[in-house]
Order: sequence, then C-alpha cells, then structure tokens
Amino acid sequence: MKSYVYLILSVIALTGCSPSATIPTSFTETSDSLAIYPDYRDVTIPPNIAPLNFMVTDAAATEYVVTVGDLVCGAGKDGKIDMDSVAWREVLTEAKGKSLSVNVYAHRASGWVHYSPFTFNVAEEEIDPYLSYRLIEPGYEVYLQLGIYERNLTNFDVKTIYENDREVKSGEGHCINCHQFQNYDTKRMYFHVRENHGGTIVTQGKEAHKIIIKHDSIIASGAYGGWHPTLPLVAFSSNKTAQFFHYHFPEKIEVYDGVSDIILYDAEHNTVRNIFHTSDYFETFPTWSADGTRLFYCVARLPKFEYEQGNYNEYEAKLVMRYDSLLYDLYSLPFDTVTYTFGEPRLEVNASAENRSASVPRVSPDGRYLLYTLARCGQFHLYHKDADLWVKDLTKEYDSEEPSVNSYPLAATNSPDVDSYHAWSSNGRWMVISSRRDDGDFTRTYIAYFDKQGQGHRAFLLPQRDPEYNLLLLKSYNVPELTKNPVQISPEQFKHVISHTDPDLATYQP
Repeated sequence: MKSYVYLILSVIALTGCSPSATIPTSFTETSDSLAIYPDYRDVTIPPNIAPLNFMVTDAAATEYVVTVGDLVCGAGKDGKIDMDSVAWREVLTEAKGKSLSVNVYAHRASGWVHYSPFTFNVAEEEIDPYLSYRLIEPGYEVYLQLGIYERNLTNFDVKTIYENDREVKSGEGHCINCHQFQNYDTKRMYFHVRENHGGTIVTQGKEAHKIIIKHDSIIASGAYGGWHPTLPLVAFSSNKTAQFFHYHFPEKIEVYDGVSDIILYDAEHNTVRNIFHTSDYFETFPTWSADGTRLFYCVARLPKFEYEQGNYNEYEAKLVMRYDSLLYDLYSLPFDTVTYTFGEPRLEVNASAENRSASVPRVSPDGRYLLYTLARCGQFHLYHKDADLWVKDLTKEYDSEEPSVNSYPLAATNSPDVDSYHAWSSNGRWMVISSRRDDGDFTRTYIAYFDKQGQGHRAFLLPQRDPEYNLLLLKSYNVPELTKNPVQISPEQFKHVISHTDPDLATYQP
C-alpha cells in the first residue's frame, strides 16, 4: 500500500443509493486486488441497462463508498451497492458512447483506502428492453416447479409468462420449454408443454391456442425451432432425445438424439410436413436467415450403423458407446418464400473436419454473421465445458473447398466454462448467452456487446437489484431470448389454454 495520503474536498454529486454517502476527504491508495461480485470491471454496457449493482468483499472494511461518474453510493459491511435507477439513468445518458470511471473506497480500522479504478464503457446502441428465459432446477431425473419469465432490462421488474404448478399433483405435472418469438416481436410466439396437457402453445396477438404435431411419418412433436422472420412458418427439429451420466468426468451428463429430422409447421393453416426425413443423418436446430430466404441447421452422420425399426434398444446402446463420434456440421438450404420450397443443401461450417461439433446457429439481424457454438462433440452443448461462441461472416465470398474459412471464435466473450445457448438483439449489437462461467454448475444469463468490426466484447452477468441474488437462486437460466415488446397474454390465459382446452391436430402434408 502506498504510504502517502490524499486530501481532497468533498464535492456535490448525484446521490443515488442507500445509505447515502460522501467521497472520503482523505484516503490512501491500495494495491490490493479489488474483489467484487458480479465482476463488472471494464465491461461494455447498453445505455438503457438497469443499474449494475455489485458487492465488494474486503474482510478488513466496515463500510464502502463507490462513485460511478458523478453518482456516489454507500454500503455497509455487506458491501452491497444499490444504485438508484433514476440517477443511474442520468449518468448513462450523459456517458453514451464514452467510459465511466468507477472508484471504490473501503473504510478499514486504519482509515479509508482507494482501490485502482475500473470502467464501464457505455455503448451508443441500446439493447432490446425485454428478456425472456426459463428457470429450471438443475436436476436431471424429474422436473418440479419451473416457469418462463420476462425481465425488463431497463429496471428490475420481472413478470411471469407462465409457470407450472408449484405443488406436485397427480395428472397435472408438466414441463414447459423452448419458447421463441417471431422477429423480436411477442405477437407470435410458441412454447412446448410436455407430459400432462401436452402440446405446443402458439400465439397470435392476444390469443393463444394449443396444437399437437403427430403423424406416422414424423418422429415426434416439434422441439427446437425457429420462426420465419415474416411468414407464419416455424421450422422445428423433431427429436427422440435421451441422456446418460458419466461416472468419472467433469461434465456430468450427455444429452443426445437417437433420431432427429426437421419439419415445417404452417401456423396459419395448421399444417406440417417433413423437410428432412432420413435414417442415416441427424438434423436439428433449424433457424432462418434474416431475410427468410435460407434455412440454417445442424447435421451429423450416424456413425457406421443405422436405426433398425423395432430394434431401438440395441441401436441406442451402440449410439451411447459412440456419443463422441457425433460431430455436427452447419448447413443451409435456399427457401422460396412464394412456393415454400427448398433447394439443395450447402455446407456452411465444416466443424467435423477439425474433429469438432457445431450447434445452435443464429443469424444476426443484418444477415451478416452466423453465430454458433463449437465443442468437442454432440449438439447439446449445455454441459460441455469446452463449448465456445464462434461466428462466420456470411458476406464473404463462399468457398466450397473451405466453407469454414471466414469463421472465428469470439475470444473476448468466451470463458473457460460452458458458453452455449445464445440470441441476438434486434439491432445486432448485443448477444445474450447461457453460461456456467460463474460456478460451473448453474447456467446464468450474460450479456455481451458485438461491435461493428464483428468482435464480441467481455460479457457481463444479468444485473439484479441484490447482487447476491444469483448466488442464492438455486435454479438455472435457460433459453434467453430478447424482444422489443412485452408478452401480451396473461399467465391465467395460458393456464386455461394448457389445462382446459384440447389441442388441434396439425394436418400432415406429404
């Protein structure tokens, strides 16, 4: 610690938290490492984000003062900084396109000390104000209470989109998953209900109904899917999914598909047809280009044996022993928006050539970048610690010999742990990510800036009013999605549709 002392005058500043505070008039500089949670040091943030409250840990300190630009906050021994949203908004508005210096002062028995400052870099571009996500217990055998929720990112307001029963009731228990919206607008959305009251809930404005996809030519109901950006179409994967557990491996579980195809659902006419129906390839995770003229998806070749009808158990046993041989590449198909027909597939990312596997393709709203995850095998990278975010620049000339040539990792955004499910903001400048970088066990939502040069910036944890909230919440965030407006249908409406209406069977079209 430096031995000299600074003497400064108190200044008039924005007071924006409780307890109120003033900047110390004397302090010493400390070279001690600053320990804060969440670690928001030197991150790039939207100008409309809620306060980045954090807590400081200094075992020798009894109180703290923090300045963010002109905003001055105090904290007691718990070190929790709770900034006022109005004062925070004023500071961010003034700092748009600039950097804010953050100073932390800690009061110890020997007096006040000042840590080396860090910065919040405030971007010019806003993030879509609404984030939806599922909260689920990190168990693997059964599901209990879970729900889909909507967070207002400009403050700390959270509302329930829908949640199942908090108590286990015979004949009532059901899982809800895989929600998605059309083109960042909540007018059209869907989510699946599994087990009791099963079906897919599809909305149109303030109306919702339940459909079911079932036919001899279709493996199962829709699973992972993507709305066409303008047409009433959803491309779904149709999967027979299973899981197994590792005895001695840091990655606890492997989720894999025994069979998977891709289907096209027409929400206007309630019809469905196969896009792919193959026995020697696994196709999954369909998503559309920004203009809706191409469908991107993942595909893996079945390793050296095929599914034999009526002998699924033996087939699955073989597949489990070769789970690490399932390497997925990314392909795309041209799509005619008038005739609803598809052209020939094109290889976009040849991950298997590098003994890697690609998953969850998402195209940026400007159509330029293909965002995806890359890991050692499989397509369910939520448990793969080596899963990282990559992008491919789709504006570069296509090279059939080396289709992956314009792909690269988002090094500044990635972490040593799982970085998996992800979504773009409607302006293409922000990404939301499911990551286990915090503790290796729970997936939490992170936000990262994506600049005009095609580079991702350091991600920051979804801010909460109580910075300790995520440590105390024993649930995982799942499937984060951004929208420009809130969901208009109430949980009670969804409950009625799910529990008290019969599903409409989608008509199969050969």
